[in-house]
Amino acid sequence: MISTVRGPVLSIGLDHAVVEVGGVGMAVHATPSTLAGLRRGEETRLWTALIVREDSLTLYGFADAEARDLFGLLQTASGVGPRLALATLAVLSPEQLCTALADGNLTVLTQVPGIGKKSAERLILELRDKVGVVASTAVEPTATVDRGRIRSEVSEALVGLGFSAKQADQTVEAVLSNGGGDLDTSAVLRKALATLGPK
Repeated sequence: MISTVRGPVLSIGLDHAVVEVGGVGMAVHATPSTLAGLRRGEETRLWTALIVREDSLTLYGFADAEARDLFGLLQTASGVGPRLALATLAVLSPEQLCTALADGNLTVLTQVPGIGKKSAERLILELRDKVGVVASTAVEPTATVDRGRIRSEVSEALVGLGFSAKQADQTVEAVLSNGGGDLDTSAVLRKALATLGPK
């Protein structure tokens, strides 16, 4: 199994990035927040999970091992495949997901496109005992947050998901103005997605 990949980022698409590893370009599918943290031409390291099917080999990448492990855990639940697991982690942070499962919070889980009330109840039933409330591992915010860079990265990710540029810019500005000034790119993107709802 391919557990991590490290190398320069050759390209970044709407749902994947190509990372060069040992002279080979590997397509790695990832959430918008993970992709927003990558820079073309710069080296990155992603924690990965390889999904093997009869007709395909698909590599999924994550910013940390915790998210990668939750991606695998989600797929142990009935009716959850790689796409839904990735969508869940695109909307909810690992901490939010673990807390929602442990607390049986249907409202939080049904924020994910593709998860209705019955699906959420099944996830809680099957996964509640397998997760604990994860202590926050978020990086402490620096004294000065580059709002311009975050605004640009999140807006770009939202446009990639199908929202208009105007919609994206207005939503990001609203999040940053409403107490989001000390958040990182991933957190701002999650708040923006929660505001906009599924496309």
